[in-house]
Amino acid sequence: MISWPEFLAKLAFRTRKISTTRSAMSGRLSNIGNLKTSADKGKGSVAAKPLELDDVLTNELGQFGRYQLINILLIAIPIMMATFINEYVFSAAAIPHRCLITECGEDSKSNLFDPEWVLNAIPSANSNSGFSSCSRFQSQGNGTLEYCPADLFTTTTTDCNGQYVYARDNSIVYDFNLGCEDWLRALPGTLNSVGTLLALPFTGYLSDRFGRRFTLVVCVFNLGLIGLIRAFSVNYPMYVALQILQTTLGSGAYSTSYIFATEFVGPRYRVATSAYCSSMFALGQVTIGAVAWIVQPWRYMIMALHIPCFLVVSYYWLLADSVRWQLSKGKFAEAKASLETMARVNKKQISEKSMNALLNPPTPPPNTEDEDEVSLIKAIFKSRVLLGRVCTTPIWWITITFVYYGLSINSVGLSDTIYLNYILVCAVEIPGFVTAALILGRIGRKLTLTGGYFFSAACNIAFIFIPQDLSTLRLVFSLLGKFGISMVMTSLYLFTTELYPTQYRHSLLAFSSMVGRIGSITAPLTPVLAEYWHGIPPAMFAGMAILSGLLVLTQPETLGTKLPDTLEEAEAIGSPESMRDHKS
Repeated sequence: MISWPEFLAKLAFRTRKISTTRSAMSGRLSNIGNLKTSADKGKGSVAAKPLELDDVLTNELGQFGRYQLINILLIAIPIMMATFINEYVFSAAAIPHRCLITECGEDSKSNLFDPEWVLNAIPSANSNSGFSSCSRFQSQGNGTLEYCPADLFTTTTTDCNGQYVYARDNSIVYDFNLGCEDWLRALPGTLNSVGTLLALPFTGYLSDRFGRRFTLVVCVFNLGLIGLIRAFSVNYPMYVALQILQTTLGSGAYSTSYIFATEFVGPRYRVATSAYCSSMFALGQVTIGAVAWIVQPWRYMIMALHIPCFLVVSYYWLLADSVRWQLSKGKFAEAKASLETMARVNKKQISEKSMNALLNPPTPPPNTEDEDEVSLIKAIFKSRVLLGRVCTTPIWWITITFVYYGLSINSVGLSDTIYLNYILVCAVEIPGFVTAALILGRIGRKLTLTGGYFFSAACNIAFIFIPQDLSTLRLVFSLLGKFGISMVMTSLYLFTTELYPTQYRHSLLAFSSMVGRIGSITAPLTPVLAEYWHGIPPAMFAGMAILSGLLVLTQPETLGTKLPDTLEEAEAIGSPESMRDHKS
């Protein structure tokens, strides 16, 4: 499934990084200004601190006015559409199947799934279907669809030889006759996660080169077009090839939308905007479940989801591009027009002095990115503290994506009400996000993270011992497990950023989130393991959550500490010197 926290971690940090760099530049310019003579002070003081867009939003244009509200509401639609690549949960869902018994007159995979004589030809099994899915008795005679007695079969079992009868036809498992090929059925989910990983360089290049608005329209258009073509897949290779192509070229819709939304608002509303984007993502997944429930079979469901995506092409004219991007790329004429529009819609005014300051920024410092990369590697191996964190934070990210997506994917197998299960498991994320936001600043990062990990682990352990006929109770514990891991999802980005120094923060945060993709790639394979024992997936979820919860305890608490700028400050987190000034 698409991994919003990885995109959030890699891309949303860009705004903070730019802000931090500018703050550092401002400090240096201030120091230089202080060294000037008294005759120069009057002129130098104006340039001592370059004006930032956040200053103008805070003091003049408004941090969240009517202009921002309109654009944020418009962005909600592509955020929800970005989740549509996850419809494989239903289009590639497992369906009950058994061997085709030609000796009893069966000649089609659409024959009656459970005729009266089925246990005469197929061994019983401890499953919901009551008989084996992938084996049958060898025959020693022929019967008919109405009469096929047990004496026509021996007690020796054999496999199905690729011939199956299915209980339902609403899946690629039926159309492409995947039957007992469980690993092939799970492959679309894995390729979906691989595609979102491949999308990062594609989306990043488009977004930085051509702007947020253009990239958003292109990604959603690709999402809709390739998804629509995939609805007409004639075989399994075509379906999976289009799956990875769609995610590679279209999954960047969420990351672009997220950056777009956070760049519109001022600092005060950035956290709320982030929570809003996360909630819209959850709402999009709820939409998938509802559409899959109402529109069947799976080909029509895919079409119903992806055809509306073409409406987003109109956003190229409806949606304003990011002023931050326009300023960063030197598109000052467009930025001026955008700022004037924002002022008019918000019924505010921007002073000529502020406009000139934004449109005439100071010369940026020389690019030292290559030197920073070399110094980063040296710093990791020279600092035991930094090395320990670099080895620890990726495990947290692997766990969060593995458990988060694993619980969503496995929810469809909890009972026959697969659509309702999926809707509830996705909807419970929203109170998880809200709860984390409320307690992070009160009880601290470590307690929130450890509590979320351990709570989710406890729910998964309890889930193992709940009898399968108690489907409601199983669903409740699955929802509670998802609630706990959603709390961690919201908190992990913040905690990771606070552990690393400014100089290396972006690179190490991106490294952690990229390694974390291992979790989302392997999560779609967990339902296959449940075929061997139903407790394997929840046991794996619980084990990883316990491990990560314990590893969180090895790191210092960051609540109340100032964001470290240097490696020495990062190593000193938790000491009295690292605490913020009481006035801040």
